[in-house]
Amino acid sequence: MLNRHARGFFTALFTPLARWLLKIGVSPDAVTMAGTAGVILGGLVLYPLGHLWWGSVVVAFFAFSDVVDGIMARLQGRSGGWGNFLDSTLDRLADGAIFAGITIWFFTHGGDPAIGTAAVVCLVLGMVVSYARAKAESLGYQASVGIAERAERLASVLLITGLTGLGLPPVVLFGTLILLALASVVTIIQRMSTVHRQAMAEADGAAAG
Repeated sequence: MLNRHARGFFTALFTPLARWLLKIGVSPDAVTMAGTAGVILGGLVLYPLGHLWWGSVVVAFFAFSDVVDGIMARLQGRSGGWGNFLDSTLDRLADGAIFAGITIWFFTHGGDPAIGTAAVVCLVLGMVVSYARAKAESLGYQASVGIAERAERLASVLLITGLTGLGLPPVVLFGTLILLALASVVTIIQRMSTVHRQAMAEADGAAAG
């Protein structure tokens, strides 16, 4: 939901930057890979060291590469399969780095295994949310539905994790992760239900024909 409503705003905001990067010879793939490297830096280096605020700032900054590389590809007329594949694959690495970093910190010096466990659960469920859509589309179905798409999940966890680093009680982060896990479960069910309806309609159509 968030990514659909914000797409127009961020496209307008980052189009000048995308044009400039193309002008100086930077490719969309390079931006995708650099952005993922930055997210991994924030997630797997800063978070485990306890720098929750700066880790969130770094991750959020580099996460915008997801918008910029897409604009660059469209400006070049290269919105094809390879770019989508690379972007989706590296997104999974980025998500893993973020939640793994939170898990490492709270299982070690952060001293709150409950938060670490909740982060692992969110990571697994988030992967299933993304996989459900990818698998559905590979079979010719649509599954871009749900209350907890990637943008919502990342925006909430980055904000609350960062604020935790500034003194917000950790219980707020724990509650946020629990809510994200529940929202992810609902999203998985929504996507499975959506694909099931399409598959049944397809089967009924084939039988009638």
